[in-house]
Amino acid sequence: MSGGIARGRLAEERKSWRKNHPHGFVAKPETGPDGSVNMMVWQCIVPGKPGTDWEDGYFPLTINFSEDYPSKPPKCRFPQGFFHPNVYPSGTVCLSILNEDSGWRPAITVKQILVGIQDLLDQPNPADPAQTEGYQLFIQEPTEYKKRVRQQAKQYPPPV
Repeated sequence: MSGGIARGRLAEERKSWRKNHPHGFVAKPETGPDGSVNMMVWQCIVPGKPGTDWEDGYFPLTINFSEDYPSKPPKCRFPQGFFHPNVYPSGTVCLSILNEDSGWRPAITVKQILVGIQDLLDQPNPADPAQTEGYQLFIQEPTEYKKRVRQQAKQYPPPV
């Protein structure tokens, strides 16, 4: 697949997103210092769901698309060291719909990816841990886990 297909699909996704996207979410292609737009890297914000320990946090996420998109899933990353059982220490999100060998389908949209990641924040998958500390606290010390989540949410206030 050529990069033209990936860029065309991403241009359509961007247009669709601008017309209709979930409240509190941000998703836009990266803009370089010279004003150029890189459709292959999107800077996003995933809000914590209301009524959860993640509420009031607005979590930065970078989506990197390859030239093989949408045949292959993008890579989604929170900042390095992000606290969550299904986020690797590098910040890479471990989520079934982002797995090329299992849950990924080319029809999955950026909107579906971001909403899926928002759902994952409050509903970790203990069967697929990506970091030891987040996983162990989630399983063994839920009170401490919730405390850490709320502390982390405070580190990511609403965007200005």
